[in-house]
Amino acid sequence: MRKPFIAGNWKMNNTVEESLKFAATLAVELKATGQIDVAIAPPFTALYSLGVAFTDTEFDLAAQNIFWEDSGAYTAEISGVFLKEVGCKYAIVGHSERRQYFGETDETVNKRAHAALKHDLIPILCVGETLEHREAGKTWNVIESQLEGGLKGIDLSSTTDFVIAYEPVWAIGTGKTASTAQAEEVHGLIRNYLNEASGKEIADRTRILYGGSVKPSNSRELLVQPNIDGALVGGAALDVVQFADIIRNAH
Repeated sequence: MRKPFIAGNWKMNNTVEESLKFAATLAVELKATGQIDVAIAPPFTALYSLGVAFTDTEFDLAAQNIFWEDSGAYTAEISGVFLKEVGCKYAIVGHSERRQYFGETDETVNKRAHAALKHDLIPILCVGETLEHREAGKTWNVIESQLEGGLKGIDLSSTTDFVIAYEPVWAIGTGKTASTAQAEEVHGLIRNYLNEASGKEIADRTRILYGGSVKPSNSRELLVQPNIDGALVGGAALDVVQFADIIRNAH
């Protein structure tokens, strides 16, 4: 039985002060997360402070990105050494905005995933198609290619956990949402891919999140689908009440 996982990606939002206020309010909203894993991916500037704030809670810390070298002349990048030091448990790799705006490729996403595993961080590997891909009937071609590239050289049998997030690019920040059937179909295809590539045991234990304008009003229907194990939440994760409602809907 896969444990539900709700991750909030704050992107470039929330100062340190705002982050700490959110954390305090979330702790009041959710006295205990129960059988649900919850993580927040704040801006890098808030990682340390949130890590301290989360010390006596059930909430985990995630990084929005990770670089593949441990140190060196790599201006503006951040390594697993630093992320682990401030208490991160997860690292998002290959988010569609990184691919769209910052030139991420399947090769660089793969290097980041390897770096996360090297430092005992759980990768959240993001895959997803654009509207053009979907309308051209190439949804699975694109996602399969991203999975092959992102997972290259990674032995999933040797990792205790690994997370994949399906994020239809056309449903991120647009207010559009893939229908429950559309989301479940792609999650099922990803599960089947893992089954064929790595075996049933790994396919059965790997958590696959949905990320695409998830909000309280649609989360319950999405989260009861057999192959949807949680959500990678964007905009709604910035509202503490909405985020708490999504978490409660995962029960």
